[in-house]
Formats: sequence, structure tokens, C-alpha cells
Amino acid sequence: MPPLTDTIAAPACDTTPTDLLSLLGAEEQEVARVMQICNACRYCEGFCAVFPAMTRRLEFNAADTHYLANLCHNCGSCLYACQYAPPHEFAVNVPQAMAKVRPKTYQDYAWPRALGELYRHQGVTVALALAGGLALFLVLAVAMSGHLVHPPLAGNFYAIFPHNFLAVVFSIVFLYAIAALAVGVSKFWRDISPAGESAALTPGELARARGPAAVEAVYDVAVLRYLGGGHGVGCNEDDDRFTLVRRWFHQLTMYGFLFCFAATSIATLYHYLFSYEAPYPWLSWPVVLGTIGGIGLLIGPAGLLWLNLQRDAERSDIAQRPMDRGFIALLFIVSITGLALLVLRDTRFMALWLAIHLGTVMALFLTLPYGKFAHAVFRSAALFKHTLEKRLPNRIGLGGD
Repeated sequence: MPPLTDTIAAPACDTTPTDLLSLLGAEEQEVARVMQICNACRYCEGFCAVFPAMTRRLEFNAADTHYLANLCHNCGSCLYACQYAPPHEFAVNVPQAMAKVRPKTYQDYAWPRALGELYRHQGVTVALALAGGLALFLVLAVAMSGHLVHPPLAGNFYAIFPHNFLAVVFSIVFLYAIAALAVGVSKFWRDISPAGESAALTPGELARARGPAAVEAVYDVAVLRYLGGGHGVGCNEDDDRFTLVRRWFHQLTMYGFLFCFAATSIATLYHYLFSYEAPYPWLSWPVVLGTIGGIGLLIGPAGLLWLNLQRDAERSDIAQRPMDRGFIALLFIVSITGLALLVLRDTRFMALWLAIHLGTVMALFLTLPYGKFAHAVFRSAALFKHTLEKRLPNRIGLGGD
């Protein structure tokens, strides 16, 4: 493709901003700047969801920049394909620009708003300190009851902590995390989906578009479609070589988490619907699914940490790395303590490992709304917005989906 002509000048950072750009923060201004250049070039239009969504806009407000930033999966393909990437004077670096806006999304839409500051400070130290503190508290509570080392209890966790106590405490923590994420993503959705964009459709047409759009968005999330890179062969990691390892580690992490959640859900149904109480045998659904999930949450986070440690700073936001690594560390610790508890549940040390595991699980859920887990929720909303938007009339009539 021939380079842009001189009629399209690089919007330098020191140029006088338009009225629209003056309302944006520095990070949002950079996304708007590079998107305006990309909108003129269109070389990467087929790479991922960001670029078709970009072509539906001639200028970019704050909501647009946050929407596009959460569509970006940071695969790096556009950076290595771009003829205007650094050291070119245009300095187009889409992955890095998007990476710097995404934490602002999590922070700005956090609920309660005051806790949004946790996104900036939550790192490995905070995550480990919270998990360690809660685990120590529970260990001391068990020790004070005289059950820290005990005769084997055949895996009966409720001999240490009563079932109702665990159900109440973890239900409160879990429901709070879900509520905080739901409030935040609802505000995000209202901002990125103004009512005027669907004015060309009747309510019935819009309702018919939502179903297929939701199905496509769920599929894109389930297969992590856009971690396949611009050509479906993977992300660029150390260089311009494509690899699918990032998608594989994300899938192991995501499905490991879902398998563990499914194990807990089935155990809950067993207990309340069928009066079938724990402990469950090795070949029961809760144990099998929990074991598979635990293994996924060992391999996936370990791989993601390895990639994070070697990722080129040019295509990421260095300030976000402590938050990334804190979340990865918590997932790994929850998994390894859970598997250790499963192995040691028939021994004298079951109570000790139960207290440690429950402390780490509680720390994980307390930090879910204010850590890297939020990216999954906001990215899913952005993908749904994209699949729905594709089914709406293009208001400017440029580009193609």
C-alpha cells in the first residue's frame, strides 16, 4: 500500500487540539490521534474488531476511546505491520495507546468510585499481603479452637468451619464482587452505547439484532478469537513471529476458572437440592471439575506470567504490570492451595490447608472488581457492542465490516 500523502499530517502532541480532543485526558487523546491516522490508512482494517469499529467514526470522544481500548486484545499484529510505527514521526503504536486507556476504564467505572484508586496500587505485594493476612487470620482462628493439627477427618471441612458460616461469608464476598462489576459495566455500557445510534431501527429490529449479536459475542469470548492475531495465527510476542501460546494460556486460565466455578456450583446444588453433603469422592463431579480447573489455573497463569515478564515494553503499559502480576499470582496461589487441600484432605493437616486456601480465595474475590479480572467483563461488553454495531446502519457510510 502506498504511504499516506503529505496532505495528511501527523497530529503532533504539541498541536492545538480540537474542542473534542481538549475534553480528553492525555491517554484518550493519544488513542484519538492514532485512530485518526489509522482511519486514513486502513491497512489493518481486517486485523481485529478495533479497526472495523474505528471506520464507523470520523472523530473519537472519550467513550469511543474507552470502547476501542477494550476491544483491543494487545496481540501486537498492527504494530509490526504498521508503516507509521516508531521510529516514524507519526509514532503510531496502537497496542500501547490502548493499553494505557484500559486501566482508566476500570478505574473510572469502579464501584464504589472511591475504590477505583485500588487499580493503580494493586500489585503483587498488595495481593500477596491480603491473601497472606486473611489466611493467617483463619489459621489463627483454627489454632485457637485447637484443631490446627488433628486426627484425620475424612475430608470433612465442616468439622473445622461450619457450613452455614462458610456459606454466609463467601456469599457476601461473592455477591459484592458481582454487584460491583455489574454496576461498573452497566455505566460503561450506557456511555459507549448512546440511544441515538439505534434511531434508524425500530425497537423490534433492534431486539432482533441483539440476539445474533449476543451469540457472536459469546462465541468470540469463548474461543478468544482476537487473540489469534491479525491473521488467525497468533500474537506477536518477542518479535514479528506469530505464536498462539498467549491464547492457549488465556484459555487454560479462563476455562480453569470456569471449571472451578462449575465445581462449586454443582456442590451447592448437591447440598441444597439433593441433601448430598461434602466430602465428595474422587470421581464425583465437584472433585473432577475442580481438579481439572485447578490444573488449568496452574498452567495458564504460570504461562501468562512468563509472557508478561518478557513482553516488550513498546507494546504494553509498564504501569499496568503490577496489577497484571498481582492477579496472576492470586490465581496461581488459589489453585495450588486448592490442589494441596484436595491431596491432604484425609490427613492431619487438612485444617491448616483449608484455612490457607479459604484465605486466598477470599482475597481473590475481594479484589475481583478492582484488579485485572475486570478486563474480562469490560472486554466482553465491548465485543457485544461491536457485534451489535455491525448489525446497525453505518451512519457515515465509510469503511466496511
